Amino acid sequence: MPPVFAHGQLRLYLLALLEQRPMHGYEVITALSDRFGGTYRPSAGTVYPRLAQLEEDGLVRRTETDRRTTYELTDAGLAELGARRGELAALEEGIAHTVRDRAARVRDDVRGTMSGLRAELAAAAQEARASAPPGATGHQHDARSSSHVRFTEADAALRRFRDDVRIELRRADAGGRLEDLTVETLRTVLDSALSAVRQTLH
Repeated sequence: MPPVFAHGQLRLYLLALLEQRPMHGYEVITALSDRFGGTYRPSAGTVYPRLAQLEEDGLVRRTETDRRTTYELTDAGLAELGARRGELAALEEGIAHTVRDRAARVRDDVRGTMSGLRAELAAAAQEARASAPPGATGHQHDARSSSHVRFTEADAALRRFRDDVRIELRRADAGGRLEDLTVETLRTVLDSALSAVRQTLH
């Protein structure tokens, strides 16, 4: 994917984030990720050096409390941000376009991955049917028994998946971080998974 920020834009956006409230480094990274709906999450190696540069330039003040480093804007930082409001507005608009583009790419990647899985499962099912010996339709009782065991295993796997996903969704919801992209991705994955499983049943 193309770079998210052009030269100097991340510096400006960090000032905008810190205008809301003082934050420590992890909060800054999380806030950036939330703005992009989870489609972009900067590394610590990207954010911390820029925060250090902002501090060196006198735009950000760093304080140490409870073994945690917090960053907040200085008067000079507020002044620079005020002078660049027009540039910030254009940047926000560009980010909106970037988020939509990245969301579309994520959905396409998910669909492509699930399409490949669906094809692999269908091929495996076809190979199993082709390799079945003639007259393999006998012993129906044993076949039904084995089938029920597999059903129980599949049902347990579905329950684990549902419970794990619910836990993650509840955590995100509690933090106000549940985005449309997550819901759309979940729908895409579930629809593709259903189609893939159906391919193995025929």
